[in-house]
Order: sequence, then C-alpha cells, then structure tokens
Amino acid sequence: MFETTLAGSLPKPSWLATPNVLWAPWTLSGQPLFEAKDDATLLAIRRQEEAGIDIVSDGEQARQHFVHGFLAEVDGVDFDKKVRMGIRNNRYDADCPTVTAPLKRRKFVHEREARVARAATARKLKFTLPGPMTLIDTLADGYYGDRVKMAFAFAELLNQEARDLEKLGVDVIQFDEPAFNVYLGETVEWGVPALEKAAEGLKCTTAVHICYGYGIEANIKWKEALGDSWRQYEQTFPALDRSKIQQVSLECRQSHVPPELMKLLKSKTVLVGAIDVASDKVETPQEVAETLKLAARFVDPERIQACTNCGMAPMTLAVAYGKLRALAEGAALARKSFA
Repeated sequence: MFETTLAGSLPKPSWLATPNVLWAPWTLSGQPLFEAKDDATLLAIRRQEEAGIDIVSDGEQARQHFVHGFLAEVDGVDFDKKVRMGIRNNRYDADCPTVTAPLKRRKFVHEREARVARAATARKLKFTLPGPMTLIDTLADGYYGDRVKMAFAFAELLNQEARDLEKLGVDVIQFDEPAFNVYLGETVEWGVPALEKAAEGLKCTTAVHICYGYGIEANIKWKEALGDSWRQYEQTFPALDRSKIQQVSLECRQSHVPPELMKLLKSKTVLVGAIDVASDKVETPQEVAETLKLAARFVDPERIQACTNCGMAPMTLAVAYGKLRALAEGAALARKSFA
C-alpha cells in the first residue's frame, strides 16, 4: 500500500548539465559525457534509495528532454529541418524537428542508461518513454500527412523499445502523455489505442503519466486559464480504464483537479501526484499523507501509489530530493493510518 515512485525526470548535477533549466545544455562532450551520464544515473538511483523511494528510475539523467532523447536515434526525423510551431494546442511555441521519411529505430535507444540503472539497484525499476500522441505533437510532419498514421508509426517504434527494456529487467514502463490533457476527443478516439499499441505484448507493468506539465511559466499561465475546476481527466479516464494499461499517473497536489474524478479509474493502480512540481516549497510528510488519504476516499488504498505531479528536472537538487524524502515519509504516515 502507498508504494512510492516518481513521475520521471530529476535535476541533473551541475557537472553534467546547466542546472535548473529544461533543455539543459551538456557541460561535457564525447566519451567524458557518456561517463558523466552513467555517474549521474547511478547517483540519482542512490539518492532515491536514500530518500526511501520504492520504485526508482534513472531520473532521465542521460536525456536532455523526454521526447527528443528518444527521437535522437530515429531515422526519418530531420533535426536540421526545424519548424517553429505551437505545441500542446498552441500553449507555447517550440522549434520542432521534421519527419521527412519513414520512421525507423536505428538501435536500442536507451540501452546504456537502462543497463546502468538496472545494475545499480535491487529495487523495482521504472523507465519512462514519450507516448505516441505527445511525440507527434512535438514534431512537424513532412511525410505522413496524417496525425493518426504518424502516431501509430511511432507506437510501433516505442513498442520495440519497450520490449527491449523489458528484456533488460525493467519492471515498469511508463509512457508520458501530457497531450492527453489537451486533445481530449482525439485521446479517446485514437490516442489511447495508439498507447495500447506501444504497450502491446509487454509482460512488465505498464503505466501512463498524464499531467498539466512542468512548473514552467507557459504551463503555469495555462493552468491559471483553466478556472477553478480542472475536469480534463473526466473525458479521458473512462477510456483509459477500459484499456490494457495497468497504471495511471495523475496530478493532484496543489491542483484544481476534482479528486472524485479518480473514481473513474475503477480497475487501475492510481499514481497520485502528492508533490507539487510548480513550487520550490518542500511538502511536509503530513501534507503528503493528507493528499494520499484524500485519494483513498475515491480509490481503494491498495491501488494507490504515492508519486510526484510531474518531472522535477528544472528544480534544484536540494528541493527535488527534499520533496522525495517528504513523499516517502508521508506515504509511511498514510500507511499507519490504514494499518
């Protein structure tokens, strides 16, 4: 009950990348960069263990960005042909690579960091991948001419990657789909089926993470425009509950998501975001416990995991790991109240 985990990214040490920003430039290159990524992955896992996290991850230490880290080894994506375009339904503009040819994985993209992470811990290991809808929302299409066709092409590549990760001993494969909170009708129509294609045939635990984004200015402004009741999950959760995906990671702490919407996930393990990633204030264990106990009013406690709202890449190391310690201590408090 109330196993602890995190949504994805953790801050990178300053000797690896520029601190406290997304898309952080690497401070090294060549072989020293590979070695530094390995060291940062090991350190991230050790720090999670020391914080008391049950299901650890590589913290995305070897990736500049959760989407582009995967795309870097995909044929058919031209990083030299970038298009300035609105993403997440024009929430903000980004310079997006262009798909110019059939998509094909050059190699097992995340093999190195997954091997390092698996060898570093005896705890359950989670590995995150971008979901198909979020991938295509971060690219210009110069080849397929059809969003759905391109999404399913990516779903096939993601499935190949996920199967390779499973063979390495990864326990949980999580697909990150922030786009599910933006394109609600399309999520139900083809986003969830594309996600299921990405997870097809996996025997390890499968999860999807759906949030309202990193704690960056564009996302904070978008949240302010959503009003006092954020009901996006209401449209997508029923479709996800019917899907074969086993876990759903959602935003809860310091959000305007009505907690009763969690009742729509009748059969899933629910990863309750009990840590606010848009604030540097470190939660108290008591606050974490209260968030989990609130969730337990709508979801069986045995189906709840304690999680972060989103990734924590832009934060300082001290704040991020302080929040993870609070997450573990708060989950322990919540466990006692149901003992």
